[in-house]
Amino acid sequence: MQDARASRKDIHPIGKKNPNLPFHPAVRAGDFIFVSGQVAKDADGNMISGTIEDETRGTIEAIRRILAEEGATLSDVVRVTTYLGDARDFGRYNRVFGEHFKDAVLARTTVEARAVINTKIEMDAIAYKPRGGGTGVPRGKPIV
Repeated sequence: MQDARASRKDIHPIGKKNPNLPFHPAVRAGDFIFVSGQVAKDADGNMISGTIEDETRGTIEAIRRILAEEGATLSDVVRVTTYLGDARDFGRYNRVFGEHFKDAVLARTTVEARAVINTKIEMDAIAYKPRGGGTGVPRGKPIV
């Protein structure tokens, strides 16, 4: 039987894989970039601990750094899932999220997840960034 990866030439990993984890920080599949769950870390990989606002900023910055490796930005994000350790942090998290995604046309889900350990927040994202240098997310009317 042929290795499934051999037929997936349009899919490639992004970022340095942690040898202790069975996944990559992100994967590009065609024109989409799938960012694995990220937590608040600085550019050197050190955890950022603080208020929900601090950790939200650090988590969004971690996503931004990964996207930048593929020439994408936060404005190319079309989907975000957020896992909060405490649902009572939602309002403060939502305010910071809004600062970074002001004019975004994206879908988002936020849930409380008790499995978020040693951090207050984890986020994953999907970005649409055509490989051919296209403009990224079409900016039509949001669906209402």
